Amino acid sequence: MTEQVAAELRRSIVSGSLAPGQEFSLREIAEMLKVSFIPVREALRVLEAEGLVITRPGRSAMVAPLDLDDLRAIYRLRKSLEPEIAGRSCLLLSDSDLDRLDQQTSQFADPDQGIHEIYEGHRALHLALLRPAATSWDIRILTTLWRAAERYIRIGFSQLDPDPGEHRRRQQVHKELISAFRRRDPDVVAQAILDHLALNEQTALKALDNGSLRPDGTVRKESAADPARG
Repeated sequence: MTEQVAAELRRSIVSGSLAPGQEFSLREIAEMLKVSFIPVREALRVLEAEGLVITRPGRSAMVAPLDLDDLRAIYRLRKSLEPEIAGRSCLLLSDSDLDRLDQQTSQFADPDQGIHEIYEGHRALHLALLRPAATSWDIRILTTLWRAAERYIRIGFSQLDPDPGEHRRRQQVHKELISAFRRRDPDVVAQAILDHLALNEQTALKALDNGSLRPDGTVRKESAADPARG
């Protein structure tokens, strides 16, 4: 039950349904999800460890405000971990593995694909590219970082999504990643992952620097729409 509550709250936070800086009581969440206080309290502890909520004395909590320094820190860690793991993983993935992942990129070009499905597919693709060389601790840490980065990325790429060509571009970016893996050169793969992360980071930073983020770390409503971008 705790995992289910945490998953539902996490989904609401990264999608913006629960906005940065929004306060809520445990009672509200318990009533909304039709559960007792205990799994809600435990779920909030999980989300606090992921940097998504701030618990308060008593029975209330707040969605963690957005912070550009936090975003930079998240990507600094990702850029330290993912390229090295990817460099080792490219030597372990089979051609059939890469063929399968290449086919999966077609979902990113589908304009009818729902936002949650796109992000689930995006995480699944990146995890599949890294998994052969990743330990359970690598996956645990990366999953936390991916979840922390997602709400920033959604805001950043929401400004690009109205462009009809964005869906096809999203597919092409990931096809190029897979092509890099096919070369079986750890240095090439590491650089491709590093470039991919740098682009996402700069896009999010640019969007938030352009006035989407208020001084208190909350997001202006017109900037909080979900992008169909991975």
